[in-house]
Amino acid sequence: MRVAVLSGGRSSEHGVSLNSGAAVAAGLGQAGHEVVEIRIGRGGEWTTDGEPVSLVPAGGLAAQLSDLGVEVAFPVLHGPFGEDGVTQGALETAGIPYVGSDVLGSAVCMDKLTLKALCGFHGVPQVGFVQALTPGWQERAAGLGYPLWVKPSRLGSSVGITKVEQPGPGSGGDELEEAVAAAAAHDPRVIIEANSSGREVECSVLGNQDPDTSLPGEILADADWYDFEAKYTDGGMDLAVPAPIGEDGIAEVREMAAKVFGLAGCSGLARCDFFVEDDGTVLLNEINTIPGFTATSVYSKLWEASGLAYPDLCDRLVRLAVERQEAESRHSF
Repeated sequence: MRVAVLSGGRSSEHGVSLNSGAAVAAGLGQAGHEVVEIRIGRGGEWTTDGEPVSLVPAGGLAAQLSDLGVEVAFPVLHGPFGEDGVTQGALETAGIPYVGSDVLGSAVCMDKLTLKALCGFHGVPQVGFVQALTPGWQERAAGLGYPLWVKPSRLGSSVGITKVEQPGPGSGGDELEEAVAAAAAHDPRVIIEANSSGREVECSVLGNQDPDTSLPGEILADADWYDFEAKYTDGGMDLAVPAPIGEDGIAEVREMAAKVFGLAGCSGLARCDFFVEDDGTVLLNEINTIPGFTATSVYSKLWEASGLAYPDLCDRLVRLAVERQEAESRHSF
């Protein structure tokens, strides 16, 4: 098939996305597909081979992708304007099959507050959380205990996150309020989460209605926590696969990953992140619908350890995209 790989984007994860896109293009090539690389600039402009791609759905995007012979799109766009349903909406309107979750699933998983509210409704175990900048948030946050984690609700790659060790003044005022202000500089929706001292365990999910799950792996960060540098610097982290949490723990993580994938309305792929505490309790942390996607990223490394090579993984995702569109085309609105 002829596949358009979309990378770059407007978010702070632009550079990471370009690396993921280059790896996906190479993997698809190894799997026997033809690749059209589309780069989305920091200003939102789409180009291929230096030529602009129009986003006008009726006669622009659909027509140009058709002229390019594109049969499937493979978005590898991390963060806002790529992982949150915006690009997926453009592809839906243009009638192009695409890899990954649809508009709703992408939007739900991108917003940590929405995902956690959904999972809490369905009884999924997770750390306590509070939405900052809402009435009474300071008191409710204090009730979670310390340390606390303050995060932009709709951003990834550990950008804008602060660990608040204890209540008290910071360099310019209250430390918690400073952390909230720092997160709000990235996103007006800010989440405050309770701490877990458990192991950081991640599990990759692949499929549509009946997804497969990989062996889980434990993140061993060469830092106080798994921040941006640890994620994207060589030697910043190690991955232990399978995670040393026992057979029952592995089975529970895989089962919960598949459950959350379904509850959130995901399709294609996702990486589910958990904490596994000393007593074996598994707590949901978050789910990423377009995780880092180089051959050495956690998502693909977990599948490699589970017996699925990177080119085969890329190929499977393209075929899942076509399968989903064919299934959805049988329903009319």
